[in-house]
Amino acid sequence: MILKKYAQLLINYCLEIKKGERLFVSTTTLAEPLVREVYREAIKKGAHVEIDMSFREKGRIFYNEASEEQLKHISPFRKMAIETFDAYLVIRAPFNLREEKNVNGDKKNIASMAGRELSETYFRRTGNKEMKRSLCQYPTLASAQEAGMSLEEYQEFVFNACHLYADNPEAEWLKIRKNQQQIVDFLNTKDQIRYHCKETDITFSVKDRTWINSDGQSNMPSGEVFSGPVEDSVNGIVHFNYPSIYMHQEVADIRLTVENGKVVKWTAEKGQEVLDKVMEVEGARFFGEVAIGTNYNIQRATKNILFDEKIGGTIHMAVGQSYHQTGGKNKSAVHWDMITDMKDGGIIYADGEKVYENGKFIIF
Repeated sequence: MILKKYAQLLINYCLEIKKGERLFVSTTTLAEPLVREVYREAIKKGAHVEIDMSFREKGRIFYNEASEEQLKHISPFRKMAIETFDAYLVIRAPFNLREEKNVNGDKKNIASMAGRELSETYFRRTGNKEMKRSLCQYPTLASAQEAGMSLEEYQEFVFNACHLYADNPEAEWLKIRKNQQQIVDFLNTKDQIRYHCKETDITFSVKDRTWINSDGQSNMPSGEVFSGPVEDSVNGIVHFNYPSIYMHQEVADIRLTVENGKVVKWTAEKGQEVLDKVMEVEGARFFGEVAIGTNYNIQRATKNILFDEKIGGTIHMAVGQSYHQTGGKNKSAVHWDMITDMKDGGIIYADGEKVYENGKFIIF
């Protein structure tokens, strides 16, 4: 029953699938129970559905065995789907979150650079709503272990974060949309934003940029408002006290010093080598996103950015690629969200006015 509600939410609310639309579903074989219900619901709507289900250690095998020619190859079907399909659903359902940890990093970089043009197409089409996109999670043992939970606990966590225990999950997300729109409308009248807490004091301009209401359509779950800072306006020091995962590796206690938009100093208590490598990527030393997490059904970190960046009472910033819909202009093969808690003394100022304190907005 819960998976049927999940599928209905994804197809009807998140993607708003209509008759004749082409839907591309990407996941692993572990998500087959949810895929069945998604497929059923989409077919009932009259959609044309294509499904790509990955298998255990596919990525590790590819990076270990692929030649340079194979690393640079772009799947013709995936290219067609990203360039022409109406909707794209990604269901995260990992077998092992460390499958690719020890593969050749240079090979990954070759594949990443080869896919850069397609990645830009993806950001453009999803940014202007030419292609509807939703990203969600199917609970697997690997994700539960990463979160420090049993599988049963993790299932409850995921479903609760998505409001699936409500009688009408779609109605709950419509309420969230309405409430967050008040925040977005307010922030869209402001130019200067300042995040301030114990080890963070960073300012940036959002003049002529757009704050977006992330209401569960592009990500399920969601619960955040986000924008793109004016690229050369970011100044200060920011400490991210939640662990971050990048390229399947954990990086913790990240501190960034920023001058005129550019990260000029970076340190991490754990994963410094990962941070160093990311900062070498073109565009990765500028910010593509600034955001505020508003999903108070999520109150613990699980080392999964889909959930962690939405934690009610947090802020996050992403180095690298901007989202086109915000007006952001930074380009990069990287988009890495980093999170810090604001519930213990955190303050947000908008044009010098205190608008947020201890994890909540105080203006409504």
